[in-house]
Amino acid sequence: MTVVSRGKQPSLAQLRAFAAVAEHLHFRDAAAAIGMSQPALSGAVSALEDVLGVQLLERTTRKVLLSAAGERLAVRAKAVLTAVGALMEEAEAVRAPFTGVLRLGVIPTVAPYLLPHVLRLVHSTYPELDLQVHEEQTTSLLDGLTAGRLDLLLLAVPLGVPGITELPLFEEDFVLVVPDDHRLGGRRDVPREALRELPLLLLDEGHCLRDQALDICREAGRGTDTPVTTTAAGLATLVQLVAGGLGVTLLPRIAVEVETGRGGLRTGYFADPAPARRIALAMRAGAARQGEFEEFAEALRGVLRPLPVRPLP
Repeated sequence: MTVVSRGKQPSLAQLRAFAAVAEHLHFRDAAAAIGMSQPALSGAVSALEDVLGVQLLERTTRKVLLSAAGERLAVRAKAVLTAVGALMEEAEAVRAPFTGVLRLGVIPTVAPYLLPHVLRLVHSTYPELDLQVHEEQTTSLLDGLTAGRLDLLLLAVPLGVPGITELPLFEEDFVLVVPDDHRLGGRRDVPREALRELPLLLLDEGHCLRDQALDICREAGRGTDTPVTTTAAGLATLVQLVAGGLGVTLLPRIAVEVETGRGGLRTGYFADPAPARRIALAMRAGAARQGEFEEFAEALRGVLRPLPVRPLP
């Protein structure tokens, strides 16, 4: 077999610049995404084209397009950068567990209620860990995890995404939140079927909690012809709409104490088996820090035991 040796090799900076342009198809957005000036990014891509001897981009006055070669090599560039990132993670994990940066992504319907416990655990048990928290919706978190922008996620499962490993933490029931004069307020045996005709208020599209609530309603026999006319961007707004008499909503059990303490609201608990959701940590399958993340999940289960949840093994 003949091995062809080239005098020049692509640099990681060149590959990173090209991968960013391939993703954004816009020089300014790509430069901002990787913290590089636009002229430096353009120069890095041009240098990569010289090294490889192929044209990667088609540049026009209005937009940037990938050439046929660029489309093929963008996949390779991303794979190389992912492999280098894994190499760095492995080296960091070997040096010392629970040190360095941990980029944790959290969904908005979990962050306000669990982060205080997570932060206390990190400060008391892992003081050398540089925890960086990113609150985003599920789709954005998964994109960040697979792209290497995030290391670990705290969110509702199951995800059903190939290449993602879930570390279950707990299950929690959903609770019906109603105005304080509502007939279901204070009951502990609310049948799921009650959801069929209630004026239900939900979060905006993109929140996994909205999808879970709709699934619960479908299981209860609520038809698709029963519209949801009012939505909110967050749970705090949602419960204020309920207090104002616009309808009822479903809250995860960990959010009830925080979100219903403003007055004008009552809760109703479902008859067993109550609708529930499962919360877990999620990581890339085969992550270099897998052992570290599994230990972190076990420690977190212990911290969360006083909450009104059911810890999972």
